[in-house]
Amino acid sequence: MSALTHNEITALLLALGLLLASARILGETAQRLNLPSVLGEILAGILWGPTIFGALAPEWSAFIFPAQGGGALAFDGLTTLAIALFLLVAGLEVDLTTVWRQGRVALWVAIAGMILPFSIGFSVAWWSPEWLGYQPGVPHLPFALFMATILSISALPIIAKILMDLNIYRSDLGVTIIAAAVFNDLLGWLVFAMILGMLGVNQGIPLAHTLWITLVFTASMLTVVPWCIHRLLPWIQAHTSWPGGVLGFAFSFCLMTAAFTEWIGVHAIFGSFLAGVALGHSSHLRERTRATIDQFVSFIFAPLFFASIGLKVNFSEQFDLVLTLTILLLAVTGKVIGSACGGRLGGLVWRDAFAVGFGMSAQGTMGIILGVLALQMGLISHQVFVALVVVALVTSLMSGPLLQRLLGLRKARRFCAHVGAKTFINPLTAYSKDGIIMELATAAAEVVDVDVATISHAVRQRERLMSTGIGRGLAVPHARLPELTEPVVVVGLSHGGVDFDSPDGLPAQVICLILTPVQDDGAQLEILADIASTFKIKEIREKVGGVSNFTEFLALVRSGQGR
Repeated sequence: MSALTHNEITALLLALGLLLASARILGETAQRLNLPSVLGEILAGILWGPTIFGALAPEWSAFIFPAQGGGALAFDGLTTLAIALFLLVAGLEVDLTTVWRQGRVALWVAIAGMILPFSIGFSVAWWSPEWLGYQPGVPHLPFALFMATILSISALPIIAKILMDLNIYRSDLGVTIIAAAVFNDLLGWLVFAMILGMLGVNQGIPLAHTLWITLVFTASMLTVVPWCIHRLLPWIQAHTSWPGGVLGFAFSFCLMTAAFTEWIGVHAIFGSFLAGVALGHSSHLRERTRATIDQFVSFIFAPLFFASIGLKVNFSEQFDLVLTLTILLLAVTGKVIGSACGGRLGGLVWRDAFAVGFGMSAQGTMGIILGVLALQMGLISHQVFVALVVVALVTSLMSGPLLQRLLGLRKARRFCAHVGAKTFINPLTAYSKDGIIMELATAAAEVVDVDVATISHAVRQRERLMSTGIGRGLAVPHARLPELTEPVVVVGLSHGGVDFDSPDGLPAQVICLILTPVQDDGAQLEILADIASTFKIKEIREKVGGVSNFTEFLALVRSGQGR
């Protein structure tokens, strides 16, 4: 039996380490710029792939990222595992009950948002395939069905993140979008499974058998299997250690269903996606367990997969502007207009209907995953693949801002976004309320073009109206200043505590000075609400006194806000 050589093991571990580190760094950077993390992760792969690193150092590139041999096979196996686990997480986010709860509106949006772009994509790919990069020799019908599917699918994980960022995830409009996206994803994956069956990926199983097995399997994974899992999970939780028992069951179930769908010829990820749907439907699956699975996969395996995309093709050589713009135009117009018309038929006003359309237009991760599979099957060329990746990223980037502009929304403000190392004081040296205000105002004056006296006077005037001690060791003195254009927050930690006349009588140990522009009516309330909700968490209140610098404080706060 052959095994990896010493050099192949070295190169494999080095490749995984470099890709994971760069993907996490660029993914975090993208998030700080309010961009999807997948954009940074793919960029990491482009940097290490033939586009840049391969062009600058071809010998080193061939050693670390070989195209053939045992190392290449092992790397391909790991990326296959990574995407199967990522689809498990995507499936966990699917709430089947939302489809029925939203009823007629979601159904109209899902159907119209699927039929119109699917019909447009199929018509163009069938009658004018050269417009979409068709290659002679590729089966025409599967190609047309694939292009129709890729133009009509939505990215549920990206859509959910956009709605959460805009703080409308739980609203009626947000639930409508999510419910329609759930139906959209299920139907899209089912069609793609049939395409794979038509391409003969089923190892000799007749196409008709593949189709009926797929339909029966899908129906059981959406009905009978969730019922069984719902009754099995309490037993697992009662007789195994937490969270090991549930995690072991979840990943084992995912891999076995993935193996089954791969065997029948509709690819492993379809099985792992349905496994996530079946698992996520049970109310016995704790939120902490869901979060553990999500974090384990999203922070380790998903970045590896999306970074590996950049290793597959040379993006600079294979980029076709006309092809990319054609696919982008078809994808956006078909999806937005179709979903908007569905929303209008369901009873929404035109503004909300188009908001639903823009929300549904993000292809994101799902579009990229389908593109990777189609490229592996030889269904599309490298030029089409690059175009699909670009379109998926562009639609994900534009969906949130368009939805935000149409509804007049803004992303929820986090107070830590307005705090810096210069506006974090630990420890505070003053022992009185006035002394604390002066100390905080002095720090604020160093970062804004306002003198200390003006700041402290405005804060004291507000303090005379009503004390800003809100209890639980927290005080939030604040003022609105005409000189400011952006909010500023100064955080100070008092180890001995200072009397801010709090309702519970406890001295304030965390004092947050909030300065906002006069013309920004909502800034102060949003920042106050975020501070209150953050320090409502007992664990943060208990640990905040132990932080030694701004970095530790920021890490503690963000760990609580990420719950």
